[in-house]
Amino acid sequence: MKGIQNSRRLLAFALALALCGGVAGYAVGHTSQVGHVRATLKIADPSEGASKTGFAPIVKLVLPNVVNISSSRVVRTPNQIGEGMQMDPFFRQFFGHGFGNGPQMPKGQREHSLGSGVIVSPEGYVLTNNHVVEGATDIKVTLSDKRELKAAVVGIDPKTDVAVLRLEGSNFPAITLGDSSKVQVGDYALAIGDPFGVGQTVTMGIVSAKGRGNLGIEDYEDFIQTDAPINPGNSGGALINDRGELIGINTAILSHGSGGNEGIGFAIPVNLAHQVMNQILDHGKVTRGYLGVVVQPISPAMAKALGQSEPKGALVGDVSAKGPAQAAGVERGDILLELNGKSVNDANELRNTVSMMQPGDSVKLKISRNGSLRDLSVKLGELPASKEEAQNRKEGASKEALEGVSVENLDADTAKELGLPASTKGVVVTNIDPSSPKADSGLRKGDVIQEVNHQPVRNVAEFEQAMHKAGKEEALLLVNRGGTTLFIAG
Repeated sequence: MKGIQNSRRLLAFALALALCGGVAGYAVGHTSQVGHVRATLKIADPSEGASKTGFAPIVKLVLPNVVNISSSRVVRTPNQIGEGMQMDPFFRQFFGHGFGNGPQMPKGQREHSLGSGVIVSPEGYVLTNNHVVEGATDIKVTLSDKRELKAAVVGIDPKTDVAVLRLEGSNFPAITLGDSSKVQVGDYALAIGDPFGVGQTVTMGIVSAKGRGNLGIEDYEDFIQTDAPINPGNSGGALINDRGELIGINTAILSHGSGGNEGIGFAIPVNLAHQVMNQILDHGKVTRGYLGVVVQPISPAMAKALGQSEPKGALVGDVSAKGPAQAAGVERGDILLELNGKSVNDANELRNTVSMMQPGDSVKLKISRNGSLRDLSVKLGELPASKEEAQNRKEGASKEALEGVSVENLDADTAKELGLPASTKGVVVTNIDPSSPKADSGLRKGDVIQEVNHQPVRNVAEFEQAMHKAGKEEALLLVNRGGTTLFIAG
C-alpha cells in the first residue's frame, strides 16, 4: 500500500512539473547596433513547451511588454477665407486691418491618435505601426505600471507600416521574439493592446491563415490572419503565441464599415518587423532589392492558356527597361518558378522575398519560357521610388470580337490620353458588359490589348482574326495599362 502511495506521489509530482513547464521560456540574446547603442533582443527557444493550465501565467509575463501610445500632431485647417485673401490689400480695404487675425480663423488644430506598441529590448526600443505615429510632433508612452514616458521616432517604413520608437530610460521589460515562419494555422493567438483607449486588454483566438496579401492595405503584405478580436487602438500591439512569444504586430481589421472587430484581423509577422527594425537601426532607413519586373499571379484560366498543368509560379507581365532582370535575360511572358532554389508559390511571395534582400545581392532564378526551363543569375538593384500609374480612360463606338468586350483602333490621340507613346500599337477596350463572363477577367476600360496568344495585334481586324483563331479556348491577352504590361486570360 505504501509503495502504491509513493508511486502516486511520484506521478503527481511529475505531472505538476510537466504542467508548469514552459511558463518561463528560455531565451537567447541577439543585438542590433546603432551608433554606440545596442538593442538587446530576446529570441525564443522553440524547444520550450507551453503551459496547458491556462493563459494567466503567460499574460502576466507579457503585459509589461505592451504599452499604450498617444501621439499628437498639428494639422493645418482651411481658414474661412484664404490666407492669400487675408494679406491682399484689396480685401483689407473692405474688411479692415484686423481682417483674418481673429480667433475665429485658426491656422491649425491638434489631432490625437491612440495606439499600442511592444517593447522589444531593455534599451527601450518599441515596435509599433507607422500609422500610429505618422506625422506626430509629440509621442507619449504609458507603461503597464502607469508610468508616462516620452518617446522618439528612430525610423519608419511606410511600405510595411512598421515604426521603431525609443523610450527615455533603460532596463525596460522586453518581450521574447518568436519565429513567425513556424506559426501554423490553428495555433492559439493572443492579441494584447489598448482597444478604444480603455486600457490593456487581452483577447484570444487562433491563427486563421498565413501569408495574406493583395489586400491593398500596405505595399508589402504577408499578414498573419487571426480571429482574436482586434479593435481600433490595438494597432501596433502584440500578437503572441501560447508561450508568450511575439509572433506579430497587430495592424488592421476588416470591418465592412462597422469600425469594429468582425473576426478578421491582420498582423505583420515578427520576422518581417524584425528585419525592418534591424535595417532602421543599422542603416537609418530601409533599402530593398529590385528585380525590375512586374509579376502577377497565375489563375487556373491563365495556367490553361499558358499550357501549364497547374497555376504555380509568378508570371512576368512586364520587364523594366535597363533593369536588373532585363540585363540578365528575363523576358515578358516568362514564368518564375524558383528563387535561390526555393519554389515560388505566387507573385506576392516573390515580391516580398525580393523586397527584403539587399541591393547588390545575386539571386538564382529558374524560369519557364515557352515550356522549356532555364536558369538565370540576376544581380539585384535598389528599389526606386514608385511612380503613379496613369488611370485615364476613354469610351467610344467600337466593335466586339471578345464576348461582352468592345474595342476600337488605338490612334495617336487616344494613346496620348492614356499616357502612352503615340507609336503604341493595339486595340483599346472601350466598354465591358458587366453581365458578360469576361467582366471578371481583369480587363478594364482603357486597357490596350497588344497581343493575343503572343501574336501582335495592331488594329481591330487583326484582333478579330486572332480571337477567331483562338476559338473557344481561353486566349492569353497582353495588355498595356498606363505604360505597364500584364497578361490576362480572356
